[in-house]
Amino acid sequence: QVQLVESGGGLVQTGGSLRLSCAASGLTFNAYAMGWFRQAPGKEREFVCAISRSGGGVWYTESVKGRFTISRDNAKNTIYLQMDRLKPDDTAVYYCAGDGAYLYQVVQRRGDDMEYWGKGTLVTVSS
Repeated sequence: QVQLVESGGGLVQTGGSLRLSCAASGLTFNAYAMGWFRQAPGKEREFVCAISRSGGGVWYTESVKGRFTISRDNAKNTIYLQMDRLKPDDTAVYYCAGDGAYLYQVVQRRGDDMEYWGKGTLVTVSS
C-alpha cells in the first residue's frame, strides 16, 4: 500500500532552519505531484507548497515565499522542505501529500482532496 512518511521535525529557535523529508513507497513516485501542508493548534489545515512530478514547477503560499524551498529526488522517492528564517507562526504539524493530478490542478483546488497523506511531523519554533 501507499505510504508517505515524514521526518525531520523538531524544536528550533526563531530564525533557525529545519529540513523536512517525506519518503514515499507503494506508488509510481514520478507520476505524482507532491505537496506540504501544515496545521497549527486550533487552526485549519494550510496548503504550504507543492511541486510538480518532474520537480520543474513549484508553488508556495505567500507567507513562506523566500523562506521555504520544496524539492524532490525522484530517484529516492523523496520530497524535501527546507525551512529557513523560521518564525513562531510556522509552528505546526507538517504533512506531505501526493496526488496524480498536474501541479496546476492541485494549486487550483488549493490542495483539497489529495490522494495520499502522511501522518505528519511536528515543527515547533520557539520565540
